[in-house]
Amino acid sequence: MNWLREHRFALQAAWSRLCRSPGSFAFNVLVIAMALMLPLAGLTLLENLRPVSRELAVEPEMTVFLSTEFPQDQAVALSSQLLTGAKSVGIDIKLEFVSRDKALATLKDRAGLNDIVATLGNNPLPDAYIVRLSKPQDAHSAAKIEKLAESFKKLDGVEAVQLDAAWVKRLAALFQLGSIALWLLAATLAGVVLAVVFNTIRLQVITQSEEIGVSRLLGATDAFVSRPFYYAGGLLGLAAGGFALGGVIAILALLNTPVRELASLYGSAFQLYPLPASTSVLLVFISMMLGVVGAMLSVRRALHDPA
Repeated sequence: MNWLREHRFALQAAWSRLCRSPGSFAFNVLVIAMALMLPLAGLTLLENLRPVSRELAVEPEMTVFLSTEFPQDQAVALSSQLLTGAKSVGIDIKLEFVSRDKALATLKDRAGLNDIVATLGNNPLPDAYIVRLSKPQDAHSAAKIEKLAESFKKLDGVEAVQLDAAWVKRLAALFQLGSIALWLLAATLAGVVLAVVFNTIRLQVITQSEEIGVSRLLGATDAFVSRPFYYAGGLLGLAAGGFALGGVIAILALLNTPVRELASLYGSAFQLYPLPASTSVLLVFISMMLGVVGAMLSVRRALHDPA
């Protein structure tokens, strides 16, 4: 009960101190919230565009060319090995067997190529498999596709495997860039909150140095003196995180009408959605805890180095 009473007293003291200077408190909350709105808006936009990018992404294809000397009955039977190889690396594929005769007929149907094909004599084209792959969701999936292509090259009867490796690498780089951007946004959020809370709480400690000195003379411990400032930092981070999140939601509400109208012109029902409730609560909690950490760093330095 003593522990609970001490923390309740510290929370009341922190709230009382903040209410003594509401203008300063509101200004600090506004500064932090405006800084937080940019990474929060970026995260919200990325989450809204993620499903759209998956819908727009084309299914990658891989072409497995067989040796011209490989018997066609064995070429047809090779499909089971291809399916087994794809299953071993965790990729879903669809196979289409294109015989050499079908490939030659398709080549003849193309305009201007019939006479050229007639001069070839024997059919020089090999049997082939067109392998349709599931859409890669991340860089790890793209790496598995390249691994699958290398395993196909080792199969008996396979002459060559054609894969748009550059496309796969671009996709992997895109996912990696998105991951780095999210980490940079998180670092920016943490840095802004820590810096503003650090300076705000340090200023409070300096202005209340006489009160802190009297409390120590009366036997107050460092923990007792520091606890209200910790709560003040937490309240500052909590208020700023909530305000920033509310600002992003308000901006989405303003943008949704023109976004829906624009999307409808392209036959799409796309609209902007706020972050899920669980994610929003987590981000506000992180903002609050960063406020506490910033206050702890500031108070410890101020108490041991009052100057």
